[in-house]
Amino acid sequence: MPAHAKVFIHYGPYEACGIVDHKESRLEGLRTVLRNDGHSSEMVQIDDRNTVNIFVNGEQVYKCDIRDLDYGGDGGLDVLCKEALAAVRRAF
Repeated sequence: MPAHAKVFIHYGPYEACGIVDHKESRLEGLRTVLRNDGHSSEMVQIDDRNTVNIFVNGEQVYKCDIRDLDYGGDGGLDVLCKEALAAVRRAF
């Protein structure tokens, strides 16, 4: 796996405080973990509610429910962020 993979994070809207909208706050930890490992990421809004899909080289390598990601933080303690990083590393 090249150290500098381009990772596309497709994320859908989710409900918080009665409002359904695309929010990136739950993705901060994921982006931090990827960046600290040398990868760049691009955010792509999709219509699928509660969904996060991670793509590397056009192939989906990981999927989870956005509501299961830790809110804010650096992702260091988030199990899903660790799983996503491992999936990106295995992409080749």
